Amino acid sequence: MTKPASLVLDRGDRALQWAELAVIVVSASLFVALCARVTVPLPFTPVPLTLQNFGVLLVGLTLGSRGGFAALALYLVEGAAGLPVFNPAGLGGVAQLMGATGGFLLAYPFVAGVAGWIAERGKPSFARAALACALAEVLLFAGGLSWLAVLTHSFALAARFGLYWFVFAEVIKVMLAAGVSTGWQRARKEQA
Repeated sequence: MTKPASLVLDRGDRALQWAELAVIVVSASLFVALCARVTVPLPFTPVPLTLQNFGVLLVGLTLGSRGGFAALALYLVEGAAGLPVFNPAGLGGVAQLMGATGGFLLAYPFVAGVAGWIAERGKPSFARAALACALAEVLLFAGGLSWLAVLTHSFALAARFGLYWFVFAEVIKVMLAAGVSTGWQRARKEQA
């Protein structure tokens, strides 16, 4: 009699864990959507300045490689389905994925996955988190600039539209994501 009861309890625990994970992943995708609302259109480039990248990095650092990838893949599905999760200055839906910011958007799950994967390896620290974010940003800009180069038929023009104006802001986002993540991990460790 004891054995079936423990199996039911184990299944219930797994169901609860899956439900909890689903809530976390959905919440993380909505967090990135909120970050996308903080957008400053720049008149000299079709790529706006936004907090989305900060959200992607923070989600990757806090949820890890799998959770971060899942949250950002869900975010893309939400946006492609027409939900207003992308930056409000864009076209919305699938059109936005094919537009000037499409390469950045499509790289997001991989960016969060890389940031999380690096953060998971080794002792948590600000330096590790900052390194994870910096390397993830390289992947982000590789994807974004590659797509811009396809659209503009010029890598120089792609760099002018999608890189030069954003470097300073991205350094701040990397440091902020690393700091918030490290502080959050430290607070969780003290509560445990």
